Formats: sequence, structure tokens, C-alpha cells
Amino acid sequence: MKTVKYAAEIVKELQRSVTLISEEEAERLADVIQTAEKVFFAGAGRSGFMGRAFAMRLMHMGINAFVVGETVTPGIGPDDLLIIGSGSGETQSLVTMARKAKQLGATVVTVTIQPDSSLASLSDFSVKLPGSPKDQVNAGDVTIQPMASLFEQTLIILYDAVILRLMDQKDQNSRQMFGRHANLE
Repeated sequence: MKTVKYAAEIVKELQRSVTLISEEEAERLADVIQTAEKVFFAGAGRSGFMGRAFAMRLMHMGINAFVVGETVTPGIGPDDLLIIGSGSGETQSLVTMARKAKQLGATVVTVTIQPDSSLASLSDFSVKLPGSPKDQVNAGDVTIQPMASLFEQTLIILYDAVILRLMDQKDQNSRQMFGRHANLE
């Protein structure tokens, strides 16, 4: 298959994937972000990159958003939210973070393929996304893509959709957000 045909297949997979996201879970994620004093993101590998992109857009909206592990990330507390993106829901470093955040009184949300995972069970709630785990064991014909690509792509689409929902709720537009964009370049 040629490259553009692969791209078309990926788009088809994403269209199917998005229809499987729970509207209730997605709305709950948008709602909990609005009530948090600070929003923190964690994830390993590509899932972590998607969280970084989401944190950036939230910052553009004027929401206090941080990435766990950065040198300028403040402490987390009872009025804060930790969002963890993890396909498997079993990444041990993320499980440790979730436990610590819960001990400090923060709300924890996990976005995952596995709603019965360790991370999901530690969370206040989880958002289930379709996809297949990195090892693709029992993946069937869910995706033509390697490893957890479908999950990671669906993750960024969900995050961008939440941004649009928050923009609507806060009556913000792209021009206002651009005013918070880095301008030191």
C-alpha cells in the first residue's frame, strides 16, 4: 500500500475510534478541568507527548496547566487535578504518581484503553479510549498501525475536542488564545 493510502486508512480508524468515546466521560473530563485550581499531566512516551500538547493548549486558554517532571512544575494539592494518559494503565511510574497525588488530596483522572487497570482503579474516574496495547496481544483487527499508535492519536483528538468544548463554555476564541502564545521568538 502507498503512503497516502495508509494515511486514509489511519483516518478511517480514527473515525471509528472517536465514535466509541463515551460522551459522558468526555464531558466529565471537561467539567473537572474547569473546577481545578491547577491541572497536571503525566504520561510515558508518546502518551506523555499528547499530555504536553494538551497542557500547552490549556495554558493558551489561561488555565494553570503543568507537566509532571518539569523543573517549573509546582506541588500538587487538594484543589488540583492530575490527568494521566496510559494505554495499558499499568505503567508503574504513573501508578506511583497517581498514589502520591491521591495522598495529597488531588483528583486523578486516567485516560486509558483499560478501564479495569491499576491506574483506573486509583483514579476518581477514567475515560476509556479504544485502541490496542503496545504489544497488541488480543488486538484482533483493531488497527493496521504499530504498537499503541491508534490510542495515542485518539488521545490527542480527545484532548483537542475538550479544548474546543472549554473554549465554547468559556466563550474564548483562537485570537484570545493566541495572545497567550509564546512571543519571544
